[in-house]
Amino acid sequence: MKLFDKCALLTAALAVLLLGGCTVGPKYNKPAAITPAAPNYRGATTDLPEGQGWKVAAPSDQMLHGKWWEIFQEQELNTLEDQLNIDNQNIKLFFENYMVARAIIREARSQYYPTVTVGVGYTRTRSSASITGSGGSTSGGSQFSQFTTPLDISWAPDLFGRVRNQVKSQQAAAQLSEADLENERLLEQATLAQTYFEIRGQDVLQQILDETVKTDQELLDLAQARYEVGTDTLVSVEESRQTLEAARANATAITILRTQYEHAIATLLGKPATDFIIPARPLTTAPPPIPTGTPSQLLERRPDIAAGERQMAEANAAIGVGYAAYYPTVTLSASGGFSSNGLGKLFTAPSRVWSVGGSVSETVYDGGLRRATIDQYIATYNADVANYRQVVLNAFQQVEDYLSETSLLSEEIIHQEASTDAAGRAFELERVRYETGLDPYLNLLTTQTTLLTARQTLANLKIQQMSSAVLLIEALGGGWDSSQLPSAQQVTEKAPPDQRAIQQ
Repeated sequence: MKLFDKCALLTAALAVLLLGGCTVGPKYNKPAAITPAAPNYRGATTDLPEGQGWKVAAPSDQMLHGKWWEIFQEQELNTLEDQLNIDNQNIKLFFENYMVARAIIREARSQYYPTVTVGVGYTRTRSSASITGSGGSTSGGSQFSQFTTPLDISWAPDLFGRVRNQVKSQQAAAQLSEADLENERLLEQATLAQTYFEIRGQDVLQQILDETVKTDQELLDLAQARYEVGTDTLVSVEESRQTLEAARANATAITILRTQYEHAIATLLGKPATDFIIPARPLTTAPPPIPTGTPSQLLERRPDIAAGERQMAEANAAIGVGYAAYYPTVTLSASGGFSSNGLGKLFTAPSRVWSVGGSVSETVYDGGLRRATIDQYIATYNADVANYRQVVLNAFQQVEDYLSETSLLSEEIIHQEASTDAAGRAFELERVRYETGLDPYLNLLTTQTTLLTARQTLANLKIQQMSSAVLLIEALGGGWDSSQLPSAQQVTEKAPPDQRAIQQ
């Protein structure tokens, strides 16, 4: 190659490198979210007497970390949650989606580098034998072979940041996918905890109905005995029998519902429902004090908010890709290798071939396609901003909802406990009056039904309060915070081999 050609190529390469530092498109700045001005959650305050009811943990800026379910001090729940994080199929699905997003980053980054292809070629050619010469004679056809070993290099340098913006967009998409994974993990964890406490609550209701069936059997025996001695009527006997059978039916219904909750937990754990059993054990715990932190911390605690923010970053980078389409594309190419009609001469100096070149292309008219594409990307970004702000508003609503619900339920439980105690005393008093013949069985049946309803209502309130406490923790983001979101460099790195293997 002549010195002039080498200098021209070097100058062109230097210009490409200098231009490669130019990136078009808007710079990303995280839009502000709509947040409350108050320093604390309104639902965190309570007027219950000291030592009564549920209250948030102090200090208010304390937060849950890691395995948030351990705050309930239920060892069986702890074991189930650990299994969930390993075997839940929905979590695995979101994890593989995250792996897909990481691989797409590396696909985008591959455009930074030239494409190199090599090959080996062989052709055997025979010319036509029917070509007539100038003297009118026909010459015979000839045959020859051609061996080639081509090497081709092509590179389109990233002059105006098209590839860089694509990489940024895919990095944000991968971070979004990881935030979605954590959001799904939190959802599955909270669903498991809720279902677990539902089962424990059903065990309480089963215990209540079992005790009711035992009492009803005693009252039926009593009514039968009184009827046989002539101090009661057959109507009382049949009413007592009907009450007993109704209690037995309700006890069976509780068993059905508990079984379905048990099956739901098996599915959450990635196990066949046929092989899974949770031993009965009535709910005995109340919600523990839950640290809520401050409203200003919520934006850093919820993975769905982090996902919304990363979605905006992804859309912003896409706008830069759209603007890069207005600028020319430069392609540099080079090829070389060996070409010979004899295999023995293929790798000799005379058989060398090469070429170096470049091209510049620019779209001069596209009917408004590029402008429309940019408008589309801008509208998508603006929609993502609105979605992000709505997610933040929903988050604050959920926290306030479950804070108020958990706190007010504790007050309702206090009153319901007093009501249940009164119903129990009334039943015992009426039972004595019935046994002594002062009141008919109908009066006893009324107080008995009132007591059963009060006990069931109290049990359901306690189940609802435990479920509300779990939902509050979920609304607060569980034990996650934004510092756990992987950086752009981390999502770009190749995943370990075991995470890239085909699952069997």
